[in-house]
Amino acid sequence: MTPPPVIMHVRCRPDIDPESYRRLLDLLGDLSPIVQPIPPAAVLVQIGGVLRLHRADPGTLAQRARVRALLHGTDIRIGVADTWATAATASARTGPSGVLWLPDHPAVHDFLAPLDIETLYGVGPALATTLRRYGLHTIGALAAQPEDVVARLIGKQGRVLRQRARNIDPRTVAPRRLPEAGSVSHSFERDMLDPVLLRAVLLDLVATLAERIRGRDQIARALTLSVRLADGSRVERTRRLPAPSAHTDDLRTALWQIWDALAFQRARVRGFTLTAEDLAPAATGPGTQLSMDPAREARHQVELVLDKINQKWGHTLVRPAGAYRKAG
Repeated sequence: MTPPPVIMHVRCRPDIDPESYRRLLDLLGDLSPIVQPIPPAAVLVQIGGVLRLHRADPGTLAQRARVRALLHGTDIRIGVADTWATAATASARTGPSGVLWLPDHPAVHDFLAPLDIETLYGVGPALATTLRRYGLHTIGALAAQPEDVVARLIGKQGRVLRQRARNIDPRTVAPRRLPEAGSVSHSFERDMLDPVLLRAVLLDLVATLAERIRGRDQIARALTLSVRLADGSRVERTRRLPAPSAHTDDLRTALWQIWDALAFQRARVRGFTLTAEDLAPAATGPGTQLSMDPAREARHQVELVLDKINQKWGHTLVRPAGAYRKAG
């Protein structure tokens, strides 16, 4: 007999970095094999089939997941219900505990009915204004309307939204993996304008990232730079590498191409995230081939020596000269 669906919607902080997000996916994968990432800051987990294994009810299992995430430095909020939409609505309203479990239909009804119509999963500000114009101010009011009436008011999407308001959502959790990647991040304590300091931080990040993926015996096919600005917005650009590589020179060249193309003028920067995308094992990639350029090959051999020094004494011991900075 197939167990009834029990879905955890895990909501992360909006500014979670890609590396922490991947660690969270691994953590949740230890609880259930059915994990669906919703990048950049949410995850769905189907736990109906693993409750007996963990000897816990859904609320207790969600609390365990949250505690484990906190121990790894990641703050999350978890909504638990029998449908995707309701669990997502619950994860945004967990209160101080960080977990909201709706164990049955009466609990779901009592939770959804009084909520403002704009809180229903899939309803944006413009649609909410339209629904309020017709007197539908709460999720309960929408759920009480006949389906044909709602369809006349807002068209085809009316049927789907009315179903969600009544805790009907046929979508299932589809297990999938994110493409392999590795990231490093830096956050500034204040708005940063100094172009020299910004380049120093970027140089340090790319050296750290290259060392990290070399340590995993991997090569990257692309590089992504995400810049967080003072107003909370992000600017993100990706560049494919001419050939897969884990060498600092290659990643640094791609990084400067991205940075120069952004052409920031007096932009107030609050943080960077640098991601090596589309990783593959180094043993099978062309990045393991010897270079025909003796100087380049010598630099690659020096990299291996420096990696061993940093592994033994700390990754900041040997860095590019331009990466050293006094502030930030």
